[in-house]
Amino acid sequence: MTQEYRIETDSMGEVHVPKNALYQAQTQRAVDNFSFSSHTMPTRFIQALAYIKQSAASTNAQLGLLEGDIAAAIIDASQEIIDGDHLDHFPIDVYQTGSGTSSNMNANEVIATLASTQLGGNVNPNDHVNMGQSSNDVVPTAIQVSVVMAVQKQLLPALNHLTSVLETKQSELSNVVKTGRTHLMDAMPITFSQELGGWKYQIEHAQQGIEHSLASVTALAQGGTAVGTGINADPRFASKFADNLSQATKLKLTASDNFFFNLSSQDAIVALSGQLKTAAVAIMKISNDLRWMNSGPLAGLGEIELQALQPGSSIMPGKVNPVIPEAAAMASAQVIGNDTTITIAGQSGNFQLNVMLPVIAHNILESIELLSNSAVSLADKAIATFTVRQDNLDSALSKNPILVTALNPVIGYLKAADIAKKAYKEGRPILDVAEQETDLSREELARLLDPTKLTQGGIAD
Repeated sequence: MTQEYRIETDSMGEVHVPKNALYQAQTQRAVDNFSFSSHTMPTRFIQALAYIKQSAASTNAQLGLLEGDIAAAIIDASQEIIDGDHLDHFPIDVYQTGSGTSSNMNANEVIATLASTQLGGNVNPNDHVNMGQSSNDVVPTAIQVSVVMAVQKQLLPALNHLTSVLETKQSELSNVVKTGRTHLMDAMPITFSQELGGWKYQIEHAQQGIEHSLASVTALAQGGTAVGTGINADPRFASKFADNLSQATKLKLTASDNFFFNLSSQDAIVALSGQLKTAAVAIMKISNDLRWMNSGPLAGLGEIELQALQPGSSIMPGKVNPVIPEAAAMASAQVIGNDTTITIAGQSGNFQLNVMLPVIAHNILESIELLSNSAVSLADKAIATFTVRQDNLDSALSKNPILVTALNPVIGYLKAADIAKKAYKEGRPILDVAEQETDLSREELARLLDPTKLTQGGIAD
């Protein structure tokens, strides 16, 4: 079926635009020029642009710079996008002009079209919707707003949920003792509660880093306009805009103390991305531990059994794989890769403007989404639901030659080493060999080698 077109005009001339498209000439030029991927700008970013246009219209009306009816129409049109309407009219590739000008104009044009329809008059994308703004401060601000919103409304609740589930599981398994491992080799015993507590602390530590770095992201670029000087923006615009945007989004946002910093660098986002990477590393560590502990069921460690969620093989009947930890580990790998992209993009602040803003927006928001979903899935479909294979734990503990470490203060390291080697070689419990090789009674050895007591640290007495 042949596409029907209309003619739109911009400063460069005429452009054919799909007849029913809400966007206009500059968006179409971007669609024609940029076909690098199947990725368009994230929904949260588009909605952040709409929040910015809405708050800018309110601010300009309050300052007496924009007619009230035009401002009201822009506010209403922006709200429709915030509510999730018209998102299919934002078709521009992530890999576009580095300032994100195309996406800014996309928002300006769609909102202008909607507002013009409401008013029955001409609302101009540049003169009205973009009043007192530049792509150079709008796009960094959209990154900031979308990121703060995503972290506060999605990521932090997800991490809180994961720590809560870990805490519950800790309590359930507080008295379950298992073999500890270092270098993937048997080590002194620990409790499941201690192991899960380490995971929980990792997540809490990562969350603290995220919350700390997020503070710098809330100081907005908006008001710097083209190069940071605020040209064509009312001097009162920045602070009033930040107040209006804070009210609209229910976020605590302020105007930046230095617009040159916000326009020329993305250091605050780079720092946040580094903290997201830390969270990804923690989630990958937990995922890999779960995979090892679940390995088997016969030839692996077999310490736990993860919930069976789906068949694991197209050829081997009955095989079940640790699919959630695997997926979470892959998501974590992507977040770590995204951080590298963001780091490189952050270096592209040439003089007064960073020119890799769209790819920064795409990657940071993807990282937040991946971490959020990984945390919830790992909590609900792996950690909360795994069961302990007590028989395997007890068998490994009874034969663990490393338990002899507790005898070091009593019989000395070298004698203890000999006992450990003999127990391992003969496949016998360390208690039996120690009874044979020392003058200590079996009762005394049982007390000294009690795995539960050994999880409490200190020197045996």
